Amino acid sequence: MTLTQQIITIGVIVLGTMLTRFLPFLIFSKDKETPKYIQYLGAVLPAAVFGFLVVYALRNTKVLSGSHGLPELIAIFVLVILHVIKRNMLISIAGGTIVYMLLVQLVF
Repeated sequence: MTLTQQIITIGVIVLGTMLTRFLPFLIFSKDKETPKYIQYLGAVLPAAVFGFLVVYALRNTKVLSGSHGLPELIAIFVLVILHVIKRNMLISIAGGTIVYMLLVQLVF
């Protein structure tokens, strides 16, 4: 990639990032109420995306075939328990990921 292509690529990425960050503030002003469907999407999309990521991550896992699937099931169990106790998605995801990585690297 030439220097010109690199500069153009970086410029397009910066423009795309700025557009996605600033566009909602330009479309939805403070003076008007946010439309109900946007509020609905804001309420349901985080959980839907999280569910989609779980399905995507486990799509090729053969559950309980030898030691395969067991680290994933244990990590999911820890993740659910952490989420029930702490009600914090960041702690839940980090805890589940750490448990999974420790199981894969040290145990299985």
